[in-house]
Amino acid sequence: MEDVLEVYHQPYDPKRPMICMDEQPVQLIKETRIPLPAKPGHPELIDYEYERNGTASIFMFTEPLSGASLGGS
Repeated sequence: MEDVLEVYHQPYDPKRPMICMDEQPVQLIKETRIPLPAKPGHPELIDYEYERNGTASIFMFTEPLSGASLGGS
């Protein structure tokens, strides 16, 4: 871990950029019932039942020393 932290203390070098990657897995869901609209004095009614509709991974790449975001998919 100390070796990794040392990398973050190196000065910025545009010829050797430091690129960091982060991944966030997410579950894709869809509603199984249409919510009932709000009425005067009552909030919208939502059924919390859902159908699993697959998974996805969100990736983020950054160059922290330059402050640049490199996009993701």
